[in-house]
Amino acid sequence: MASEAGVSRGSLLAEGAVALAAAGLGAARREALHLWAGVSGEGPASGLVPPETSVSRERADAFAEVIRRRAAGEPLAHVTGRTGFRHLTLRSDRRALIPRPETEGLVDLVLARVPGGRVADVGTGSGCIALSLATEGQYQQVIGVDLSHEALALASENRALTGVRVALVRGNLCQPLAPASLDALVSNPPYLTAAEYAALDGSVRHWEPALALASGPDGLDAVLALLDTGRAAVRPGGWLALEIDCARAARCAWHAGAFGWTDVAIHADLFGRERYLLARRSDAA
Repeated sequence: MASEAGVSRGSLLAEGAVALAAAGLGAARREALHLWAGVSGEGPASGLVPPETSVSRERADAFAEVIRRRAAGEPLAHVTGRTGFRHLTLRSDRRALIPRPETEGLVDLVLARVPGGRVADVGTGSGCIALSLATEGQYQQVIGVDLSHEALALASENRALTGVRVALVRGNLCQPLAPASLDALVSNPPYLTAAEYAALDGSVRHWEPALALASGPDGLDAVLALLDTGRAAVRPGGWLALEIDCARAARCAWHAGAFGWTDVAIHADLFGRERYLLARRSDAA
């Protein structure tokens, strides 16, 4: 890619789009514009900037570098260092799973059933669920739990970035949570089998932590542990909300009933796939 002083903005964008398309990336022009916005600081009105506008060598070189990284397969959210989740813009890097649009629906389901009280996001990763609940709900306390020091560091950065009050705690699943202390427990746990993880596209497998993706030979290790230990952490009448693999939704629902949860229901995500499990702890339990 050209990086001489005086190269035009239009030429840079065109060359960037060609490089991304050659790497097999779809929507190459749109991604090039997105990457340019990150380098240049141009906002939504960037389309009004004349394409013949001259670009400095420093800025052209910075753009060439982010195009190189993206063309090499690094996720767009990592290259830009940020991603959107509901109403938030969060930092994103390889320390935690990149927040997905499907997970936004899990937040809606929790807010509709438990708009206040105390909630915990187990396996908080980047903190996207916990921070969204704290932003949009009326909670006495929101807790984010993760086993990974690195993920908690990223969640802490996002907490500072958003200015939202969330307690971050290191621990394995529900271990740090007091008995009967929660009105809702929410989690997007790892739910891939070992074989599914091995077959993931390199854009995910090489850049996102295995701890947040794979969960035993049948993909159910974390889900079963949450169904088991979550009953102690949730108060009678409280809710459990999990993101699950759509291929194992029926099995997850059966296991929830076997562990004593009531009002077990599976809900579809925005793509119509069976993605969320909701259940209540019995008032009598």
